[in-house]
Amino acid sequence: MSSPNRLSRLPQVLSRWLGYRAGPVPKRPDYIIYLWSFIGAFCGISLIQAVFGQAHYFIERGVPSIVASYGATAVLIYGAIDVPLAQPRALFGGHFLGALTGVCITKLFHLLPTEERFQSLLWLAGSLSCATSIVIMQITGTTHPPAGATALLAAVNSDIRDIGWYYLPVVLLTSTLALAVALIINNIQRRYPSPTKPQPPPAVPGSNSSVGEKDQEIVGAAPV
Repeated sequence: MSSPNRLSRLPQVLSRWLGYRAGPVPKRPDYIIYLWSFIGAFCGISLIQAVFGQAHYFIERGVPSIVASYGATAVLIYGAIDVPLAQPRALFGGHFLGALTGVCITKLFHLLPTEERFQSLLWLAGSLSCATSIVIMQITGTTHPPAGATALLAAVNSDIRDIGWYYLPVVLLTSTLALAVALIINNIQRRYPSPTKPQPPPAVPGSNSSVGEKDQEIVGAAPV
């Protein structure tokens, strides 16, 4: 027997905006999905740019108005909201781990004796950052494709390299803003986050379990 959803204990006025529904969500026409995908992406990207592009606190620290990889994130969390790659765990975990990986690897390359040598190996720092972040996301179950670009930008984008470790809180705040818009827009006529149901692993041909099941069937069918 499945355990009740913890969100069901909250008042409906709150649980609705956290993705809880007592019953299944009816399928919406395509034009409804297109409309809310457009509105969500427009509002989310606009909010991020307004915060980082207008607040003097971030301007004085040289923070870019938006991390470019969040354009791809908008496609997922506003347009493909049902896929596992678009869920909050992947959004936060993927971008944060990608940023952390990129900054760490870039800092190690900065230990090279000269800036010229660092610039000549910038391609290697970027490649290692992206590739390593993919594996880390796979291990932690936080795969979010745009986060590969988040790791890459930490190495190859000069503006992001300049802010160094400050890139991490910037990414966390950006993810928070993007998620806040997603929770509001996506829950007006759709549902987000989407419930995830673990799928049983596929049966391996010739495995012991499948052989055992066949043996049981043969024994059960044999006359006593």
